This record gives sequence, structure tokens and C-alpha cells, in this order.
Amino acid sequence: MQPAIEIRGVSKAYGSVRALVDIDLNIPEGEFFALLGPNGAGKTTLISILAGLARADAGTLKVMGHDVVTQSQGSRRCIGVVPQELVFDPFFTVRETLQFQSGYFGLRRNDDWIDEVMARLDLTNRADFNMRALSGGMKRRVLVAQALVHKPPVIILDEPTAGVDVELRQGLWQFIRQLNGDGHTIVLTTHYLDEAEALCSRVGMLKQGKLVALDSTHNLLKDYSGAQLRLRLAQGVLPAALAPLVTMAPTTGEYLLTLHDYAQVESVLAEIRKNNLTVAFMELGQPDLEEVFVEIMGRD
Repeated sequence: MQPAIEIRGVSKAYGSVRALVDIDLNIPEGEFFALLGPNGAGKTTLISILAGLARADAGTLKVMGHDVVTQSQGSRRCIGVVPQELVFDPFFTVRETLQFQSGYFGLRRNDDWIDEVMARLDLTNRADFNMRALSGGMKRRVLVAQALVHKPPVIILDEPTAGVDVELRQGLWQFIRQLNGDGHTIVLTTHYLDEAEALCSRVGMLKQGKLVALDSTHNLLKDYSGAQLRLRLAQGVLPAALAPLVTMAPTTGEYLLTLHDYAQVESVLAEIRKNNLTVAFMELGQPDLEEVFVEIMGRD
């Protein structure tokens, strides 16, 4: 089976700034993939090249087997992009905007799907509103609808929930999960790493234009050594022998310790008892994707 997205040796520079450096990446059909990285890491540049809005300096990219340069018409039909910026035409209503978007792809009788997309994104009661009359969150819903109007097999979401309310986030993810379950390939960039952890089966991390991590979400969390122990003492301060384990300065009397494994909990408690101290609160947890991300981004 051909990959939904195939990227080989892709590089891009803007003057002396190397936005992408020799990127190799395959995303299989039907995968829910997270592309993560700090601001300026190259995520939006890579998406722009995939969407045909920019040209790579080197390398090849294919969407559903279509080369984005030599078979641009085929690749663009296979991809829907929700951009990070709120870009809209202020002279049309929501329904007109989606009808025009359908027309760009040669879809003349697409009203049933437009109605379904609007219903899923809670836009039905605003179908005849002018775009400039919508709130920022509603405009973002329309951008999502535009990306889906031609039923693309590959959907790229570039910070789709930035600045939107919790209700929209939940409704959007329910809809996107259904599309993924129906076989659509989803690529997500987000700064809400809890979203990526909950939704995505695999994660790629970009740093300064380079792909520095690529693995399943499960493996990234598993391979991040240690456990997090949060505790607060009933009195006194943490024994000096445990200071090397402290990864965060105590706030409101709580300490955060990073342990090599769960067995180390007993030695921590033994040290506390040895100093005649009492634990008032303790919580043991595994690292989340945000902690893994910070650790990977901090490496040279």
C-alpha cells in the first residue's frame, strides 16, 4: 500500500535561514499523525510545500502517490488544509463560502455534504451569516469546513483549535476522529500536546528544520525514562540526599522528583523516614508528551 504522504530528502531555505533540512517521512493511509515542534521549527513550511503553496529547494513530496510539483492537480485534490491564520473573504456568507470552495474542485451538487459538514461543526444556524460577522472561533470552524468540502483523503490541521472554546474543541475532535475512522489520514500540528497525546498514534518532532524524533506515541512515552513523584512534607524540608532528584523548585511546599523507575519510590520514602519527616501528600505519575517534548527539544 502506498503511503498517504511520502517525503524524501526535502530541504528549504529562506536566505541564510534553513527552514527544513533533509526531511524523510512516510505517513501511511489512515494514520492520525502529530507533527510537533516549537515556533520556527519548520512545521508550517513543510505543510505549505505539501499543499503546493511553496516549493522545496531539494527533495520530493507525494500525496496519495501524486507528486506535488509534477502532478500538482492530483495532489491538491487529495489534500485539505486548515491553515493557522484566519483567512476569509468578507463579502460572502458561510454557505456561499463553502459553495465557492466546492466549485474550485469542480463539485456542482455538493449541498448535502456542505449541510452535513456545517451541522457537524455547529455552523447550521450561521449558514447565512456574512463571514465578517462571525467570531474568531466561528471563522475557524468555517476554515475547517472549507478543508473538508471536497472530501479529501488527507486532512492537515495546522493549529486548528488555537483560540477556540472548549466546546468547539470537543466537537471538532469528535468529527475528526470519525473521519479518521472512515479512513482519512489526519496530520495535526498543535501546541496543545495533550491533544496530540490523546489523538495521535505516531509523533514526529521538528527542531530547527530537522526531524529529531519519530516514533509511536506509546514508544515515546515508554522510552522516556523515569516516573514523576510529587510530594509535600508535613513539616521541614526535603533531605539534602534527595536534592539531585528534584526537577522543579518547590511551589506551595510541593516538590517534583524525577525517578529512574518505580522501585526508587521506596528509597525516597526511606530517606524521608530516616530524617524523621512525614509525607503529607504524594502523587506518582508517568511523564506526559509535553515532558517528553521539552526533554527532546532541550537536547543538543
